[in-house]
Amino acid sequence: MKAICKSRPAPGLEAVEVEEQAVGPGEVKLQVERGSVCGTDLHIHRWDAWAQSRIQAPRIIGHEFCGTVIELGEGVEGLQVGDFVASESHIVDPASPDYRSGLGHVDRTTKILGVDVDGGFRPRVVIPALNARPTRDSVPRSVAALQDALGNAVHTVMDGEVKDRAILITGLGPIGLFAAAICLALGARRVAATEVSAYRMDLARRLGDVHLIDPRQADAEARLAELEPDGWDAVLEMSGRPEALALGLRRLRPGGRISMLGLYPDAEVSLALNDAIFKGARLQGIVGRRLWQTWHQMDWLLTEKGLDVSPIITHELPAAEFQEAFQILDRGEAGKIVLDFTDFD
Repeated sequence: MKAICKSRPAPGLEAVEVEEQAVGPGEVKLQVERGSVCGTDLHIHRWDAWAQSRIQAPRIIGHEFCGTVIELGEGVEGLQVGDFVASESHIVDPASPDYRSGLGHVDRTTKILGVDVDGGFRPRVVIPALNARPTRDSVPRSVAALQDALGNAVHTVMDGEVKDRAILITGLGPIGLFAAAICLALGARRVAATEVSAYRMDLARRLGDVHLIDPRQADAEARLAELEPDGWDAVLEMSGRPEALALGLRRLRPGGRISMLGLYPDAEVSLALNDAIFKGARLQGIVGRRLWQTWHQMDWLLTEKGLDVSPIITHELPAAEFQEAFQILDRGEAGKIVLDFTDFD
């Protein structure tokens, strides 16, 4: 069968023939239905400095996908053939001290599908049963495929109180857009976002009442102060821009929180820490999804709270057209792109 692969240490990806995997103890085989392309996949496609330091070619990519269980390995419990599931990309050792103490999201044994081990952008894939997360049939396949990324936003947003709070999002990449939709679904009193991309701001307008600020075109700090003179209850930092983090801290109310998901090009960032201390601010780094609290919260949001992230899915393409998908992403002309693996054999 075919798989989308980084077959050599150079820019680009290829469709290559791969062998069917055998199912081992504690594993399940999935018939992959949809896969969602992530920014990590784009880094691998571009073969940038991060990809060169992390990826060992050849590597089958893809860590956001969904499908149906078609085979169970020895000892698997809680899943049956025919179950519809989505992938959790972080593979952890359930016997590790981190996982057993409730810190699976920062487990030091973590390996990532499509990065450290071969991923799921192929018609059939074998993954640990623990990573196959049951998903209700009422969730559209295109949405089910991107739950791994959606979980990042759920983890960030639900790091603190949201209902009746004023929430500022800095950066409207796909996860920032997800965060805006989640804040609205949870009843935030006001949601605002800073973003420089007109395309992404247009996507945000489809979600509902989000105050949008382009810091290149307006005095962002003055506008934020006008909207919330007493400060914002929470800042969700999604941009990886030091100036956005500094802005968020300045406009944060005393006792507020900054939940940080964005990664910074330079790991050493200057910040007015005395301001954070005297405000009694809480700064929280966000990694992946809490295992498995975030998945339960995501299920609740999608099936009971009316969370609708479909406006953020801008393209759905056959998996055979993956090259076009990456060209679109490279141009910055997409929210989330979902690939259909039904006929990829």
